[in-house]
Amino acid sequence: MRLDGVRVLDLTRHLPGPYATQLLADAGAEVVKIEDTATGDPTRWMSFESEGSDGTLFEAVNRGKRSVALDLKSDAGREAFFDLVSDADALIEGFRPGVTERLGVDDDSVREHNPEIVYCSLSGYGQTGPYRTRAGHDLNYAAFSGLLDMTRADESATPQVPGVPVGDMAGGLFAAFSIVGALCSRALGNTGGEYLDIAMTDVLLSFSQALAPDALAGETPRPGKTALTGELPWYGIYETADGKFVSIAALEPPFWNAFCETVGREDLVETHMTDDAATRAALREELTELFAAKTRDEWTETFADSDATVEPVRTLPEALDHPQTDSRGIVERTQWPQRIVFPARSSDHADPAAGVPGHGAQTGAVLREAGYTDRDIAELRESEAAVFGE
Repeated sequence: MRLDGVRVLDLTRHLPGPYATQLLADAGAEVVKIEDTATGDPTRWMSFESEGSDGTLFEAVNRGKRSVALDLKSDAGREAFFDLVSDADALIEGFRPGVTERLGVDDDSVREHNPEIVYCSLSGYGQTGPYRTRAGHDLNYAAFSGLLDMTRADESATPQVPGVPVGDMAGGLFAAFSIVGALCSRALGNTGGEYLDIAMTDVLLSFSQALAPDALAGETPRPGKTALTGELPWYGIYETADGKFVSIAALEPPFWNAFCETVGREDLVETHMTDDAATRAALREELTELFAAKTRDEWTETFADSDATVEPVRTLPEALDHPQTDSRGIVERTQWPQRIVFPARSSDHADPAAGVPGHGAQTGAVLREAGYTDRDIAELRESEAAVFGE
């Protein structure tokens, strides 16, 4: 899985778009990050919350990219941008709909310079519909899509902010997938240049496949009342003696049987998959008392060799330091800052993208590769249509 030779122009900022292009860079694509000439991507200055954190959000999702700083509001900056477009395979932008038209770098304008380019727009609500220009962030998209409604234990509880910005990450993932799919389609001769419209709300709605059939049939799935949101006592989360938690997901009889055997409660085997509300309630009480009798780590040891689908609820640092995580090579620990790399293993994968670009650090080099002379670059510098970070 190598995208060597693929050039992507990245006009995105913050998290969704840069995550998409980080995936592409980690797969071997050359990603040229087009930043404004003032301060560049705002996440350059966004440190993580804890003191002494390992880097910034920018460093987490911009490894191995080349930074070119251009003023797209200027004629000279826009001309330089189009010179880069002519040799690009794909472009991704994450502006609010209408901004690229005002800047003159929309799909139609770009396609005049490169008809075969794959142009991807990634936004909260998409390029069409009454919400197309509505402001929003990840939490708003999760709220819109029905995801937040289902994060609570029951209807009396308050919806919870998800532990990760799932809309941002899902949108970025789907943008990367769609770009690669469009490039593959073009290479196969099925299509030429293509325009992609990715809405993070659409992606989150697509993630509701386990609930959508009922909703589309006129029902309203409620939190804690569906099979995968807490209705089933053998599929849930229980508190342990030390105030921590374990998960159980024994949906299939073999897993439930293994659970009952491991805890010495074979008398509970017949309760599995019961539809009787009273039996379910009694079983939930049994499991609550059972798990409260040991600490989380004691339960981890108890189920270490059991196919009971019981897993402790770990913190992120615990997950990152786990031997399973180490064995997968998902964390790049040899560079600073450490980061999580491309999450798929391949028998022939590109090396993880390395190096975090300074603001406009590769402006000169990239423009020279496009045929710019020293005089051309001097004129851009003098007009302030570009920033050269060398």
